Amino acid sequence: MKQKGRLVCVVPVYNESDLIVDTVENLKKIDSIDEILVINDGSQDNTLEVVNTLGVSVINLEKNHGKGYAMRRAIETLEYEYIAFIDGDLGETSIQTEKLILPIINGEADVSIAKFSERSTMTNTKGGFGIVKRFAKSGIYLFTKKEIDTSLSGQRVYKKQVIEKMNYIPDRYGIEVAMTIQTINNGFSIIEVPVTMNHRYSQRNLKGFIHRGKQFMDILKTFIVMYFRR
Repeated sequence: MKQKGRLVCVVPVYNESDLIVDTVENLKKIDSIDEILVINDGSQDNTLEVVNTLGVSVINLEKNHGKGYAMRRAIETLEYEYIAFIDGDLGETSIQTEKLILPIINGEADVSIAKFSERSTMTNTKGGFGIVKRFAKSGIYLFTKKEIDTSLSGQRVYKKQVIEKMNYIPDRYGIEVAMTIQTINNGFSIIEVPVTMNHRYSQRNLKGFIHRGKQFMDILKTFIVMYFRR
């Protein structure tokens, strides 16, 4: 089904040269996507060189500013009626973005969010211990009185009017919780869509703990800012 109105798919990336080709090529197979925009957020590998060969729109940020900053640049730049945000490490499973698009263009909800299965992982190593996920889910509940299982999922599709009502898009890892809280509190509906997408998880090693620690602190800062903005 071809929707009425322009749908753009935004893919923020940082050091994703090994998976971005498969991610983008499978997004191209989705007829309802009118434009794919990859935002290179200061990658230190050859991601930019790879992306420039894919025949899609590109914004290159010289320095790493954070996922939220990259998404905000897209929102400020693009013309759209629907906007999808997709992580660059989905590989071939990005084709399942169509599952997120259909309920939005069919009018079933204002926002769709991918709900990953417990087995969706790029490796056999489990990710974090779930502390960050539980923290995000609890915080969203405190702000909205709604339980959202997909509080940290970055695979989302929004109607334009949902984005237009948002007045706070943080630069880094707090982006998903901030957008979820504003979506609910502004009276819009969310549908959580089961998928079997694959992506990287932070492993149970020092690097993984550092990543989770940064994520936790960014989400905490987001909650604090949103509390005082009420």
